[in-house]
Amino acid sequence: MIRKFPQYLTQPFQVLWFEPDDLAIMTASFIFAQQFGGYFWLVMIVVPWAYSRFKRQYPRGFLRHVLYFIGLAPMKGYPQFFERDFLE
Repeated sequence: MIRKFPQYLTQPFQVLWFEPDDLAIMTASFIFAQQFGGYFWLVMIVVPWAYSRFKRQYPRGFLRHVLYFIGLAPMKGYPQFFERDFLE
């Protein structure tokens, strides 16, 4: 099977300087802070900061690839893992 390969694999979707996984962590932290209050307002700041520090150790888009390899997130528009021939 031959498929067309995407042109820019190293440039995932971004909003300002945040990638989708950063936005998901920030949104989840904000929702928990609104629901539970108290120390969760501090968690709302600490968790995204800690995640961004952790993420700097790996290439861009690593979380999506990890989720793909363990079978939790499909990658639409990308070739399957076992493809050998590509057409540009």
